[in-house]
Amino acid sequence: MRLQQRKTNSKSRRFLVNRMPDLTQLTISEALTGLRSRDFSSQELTAAYIQRIEELDPKIHAFITLTPELAFEKAGIADQMLAAEDRELPPLLGLPIAVKDVLCLANVRCTCGSKILENFIPPYTASSVSRLLDAGVVPLGKTNTDEFAMGSSTENSAYGPTRNPWNFEHVPGGSSGGSAAAVAGGMAPAALGTDTGGSVRQPCAFCGTTGIKPTYGRVSRYGLIAYGSSLDTAGVIARNAADTALLFQHMAGFDPLDATSVNTPVPTYQLPDSPDLHGLRIGVPDEYFLQGIQPEVESFVKAAVTQLESQGAVPVPISLPYTEYALPVYYIIAPAEASANLARYDGVRFGPRLGTEEGLQEMFKQTRGQLFGSEVKRRIMLGTYALSAGYYEAFYGKAQKVRTLIKEDFIRAFEDVDVIAAPVAPTTAFKFGQHSDDPLAMYLEDIFTLPANLAGIPGLAFPVGYDKNGLPIGMQLMAPPFKEDLLFRVGHAYQLATEWHNKKPSLPTMDNQLK
Repeated sequence: MRLQQRKTNSKSRRFLVNRMPDLTQLTISEALTGLRSRDFSSQELTAAYIQRIEELDPKIHAFITLTPELAFEKAGIADQMLAAEDRELPPLLGLPIAVKDVLCLANVRCTCGSKILENFIPPYTASSVSRLLDAGVVPLGKTNTDEFAMGSSTENSAYGPTRNPWNFEHVPGGSSGGSAAAVAGGMAPAALGTDTGGSVRQPCAFCGTTGIKPTYGRVSRYGLIAYGSSLDTAGVIARNAADTALLFQHMAGFDPLDATSVNTPVPTYQLPDSPDLHGLRIGVPDEYFLQGIQPEVESFVKAAVTQLESQGAVPVPISLPYTEYALPVYYIIAPAEASANLARYDGVRFGPRLGTEEGLQEMFKQTRGQLFGSEVKRRIMLGTYALSAGYYEAFYGKAQKVRTLIKEDFIRAFEDVDVIAAPVAPTTAFKFGQHSDDPLAMYLEDIFTLPANLAGIPGLAFPVGYDKNGLPIGMQLMAPPFKEDLLFRVGHAYQLATEWHNKKPSLPTMDNQLK
């Protein structure tokens, strides 16, 4: 279902006359410069993206809900402000973006990729989204996600899977697969995602985009519908590090509405004009180059480290010995928190009610049993078991202790290095259905991203090559808490010296409809 999509098509077409043919290929900086210089209007830019979505999304399915009426309303206001030229303008005025469908946008449905929230219309906006709206962005719509952000492929969405723009037979990653596919496919210059165990970084690796998972507490979680409360973070997916930093600058910061928000100033992210990284120490952990990793992934990530070395950085071998425990620790803690967070979806307060004629217990059973997907039910059961009497300390309690050891690994490592470089995923994007019958194999896709979430540190993912099938390969950089500025600096310096991030999938142009 696409709310409000079709009835505004004629309106969007009116703005396509005389517009530049490549508006959807502009970087954010280029788009903002063009808007300020009046080369094109926000409505023209918005219309270009809406038409791009109309042409590509029937095949890719990056969006769950489109909001063209809201987008044109916001774009019209932006154009009036741009025309006035007599006031200080919001920094992102007139820029269209997409929002992952686990972040609330007032009066626009927020499904979390689940049938249990199919018709939920939040009366409030997530703080991370609200800050960007205040900065002037134009919301194009809500992007597809694994149900309640539980998944690594976007196959778990109740509204159908998203396809990878590089190859429609392959997944885009998850759970922010819709956001990454929208950016990779040129349907949005940037999109918001969330990262609980790798859900920004892994889709970026699979789709050839750049994305930031922030320090826990750097971006408000207010209005982010919870999966794992001690792990959830909201981040940005864009085409390059500079664009990612530009958006992130305006969504980060302390929020009194979020008890876990940290009152630490957000620096101005000033990116270098030169690719020089003289003196930067890059940690390279052996534990992230496991037996069984796809050879092309290992070789391109190591080649990226060599590239950084040629720019003046110093590679330093390091060890993160507790990394091997991250997977079991995460899949105890995250499902336990999900079990508690998702208890509210019972047919009483949210969503439809099934089986009401048979009594309260039957209503709970039928509502949750029929409207939750299989992966969500699996994680609820795992979490409930881990929290049950007699097992709490043996599972959840012990997992929290090992989590502390994982965090201490990073603390020690950052005494000797500035950033840590590693693969994002052990493979490139896999085919649809490849892990459908093997949940453990699916969970193993997160093996390199989970430690950063457990430790609460930031991570930046970006493309560093492509495999023999033309699928992107991603590397991640991790830094000490609240050092996102360092990640942006290093990522931008790498992209000044390379062209991987500029490669685009072969998709139809604006004038050629998909067959």
